[in-house]
Amino acid sequence: MEEDNKTKKRIGINFSKSYEKLQSNVLVLFFVCLFSFVLMGLVALAVFFINVKGPEEVLVPNVVGKNLETALLELQVKELYPKINLRYSDKPNDEGLILEQNPEAGSIAKGYSRISLVVSRGVIVDKVEDYVGMNINEVQLKIQTLFAGQTHSLIILDNPEYKPDSAEAGTILEQDPPVGTSISEPVTVHLIVSRGPNYENTRTPRVVGMSINDILQTITRSKVIFDINSHVAINNEVAGTVVSQSDLDKEFVPNYSRITLDIALPEKKIDDNIYGIFETILADYPYPVPMRLDAIPSEGDSYTIINFSHSGGRVTIPYSVPENTVLVLYVADKETQRTRID
Repeated sequence: MEEDNKTKKRIGINFSKSYEKLQSNVLVLFFVCLFSFVLMGLVALAVFFINVKGPEEVLVPNVVGKNLETALLELQVKELYPKINLRYSDKPNDEGLILEQNPEAGSIAKGYSRISLVVSRGVIVDKVEDYVGMNINEVQLKIQTLFAGQTHSLIILDNPEYKPDSAEAGTILEQDPPVGTSISEPVTVHLIVSRGPNYENTRTPRVVGMSINDILQTITRSKVIFDINSHVAINNEVAGTVVSQSDLDKEFVPNYSRITLDIALPEKKIDDNIYGIFETILADYPYPVPMRLDAIPSEGDSYTIINFSHSGGRVTIPYSVPENTVLVLYVADKETQRTRID
């Protein structure tokens, strides 16, 4: 019995020592694990900051003016990558060359960055086109649109030469240089343009004594331009009629010559209508262009007073309209001037 008790004591003492030893090992193991985690964290942070640093910085090369192939090789050496945009140029023989770059040469950029390159597609046209048979206004607008936004126009239209021809007025008859001429630098194109058929002589109209309505019809039919002056009717003059004209001694005058008229106008309204002369100054045109004068009364529908052709400069049209009527002049269907008659 006594030996059993001694055995139990020895076992208890051994267990107590083992437990204390185990507690000591657990504490060491804990610190070992903690140290391992801290070490792993430090290693991870080091790797992270190494990766954050990224590629090395490089000096952007100058590739403007070089062909695309050379530019790509130079960027590749610097581990830079291109972003290419294409644009027409106003200089012949530069197709495929670099016009612009961004960032500019000498800038600092990180490796693997993108460099924007503007590459020339060449000029829009490289040969003189065929303008014969086209209208001069259409050609002028076409060339203006073609080179819009360009520093220099490769095609420059010289002041055209006009001559009478059976072709419609404004039609291009000849051109120099001829169609197909290569463009290596800006070229000036000379054009010969039709003034229209029968641009020769016309019989001088006799209009003295005509009323305003009659003179409006004559203006529509005649190939002359009437410069109309007016005054208040005096003595035996009939108000609202032509009292004099120039060139009565000439049987024929060149087409679209100017003939001066003088009209006697009433001092007051007649039948609620105001009499007068619509007058404006336009640019001089190389050939007659279509025009019309419309009336917009304060009440009722608008109407056209006259359709006519005119070569520009001073334009005068007689009228008889109600008060507060608005007169609108159109040149080639484009409104040019409006006037209210008070």
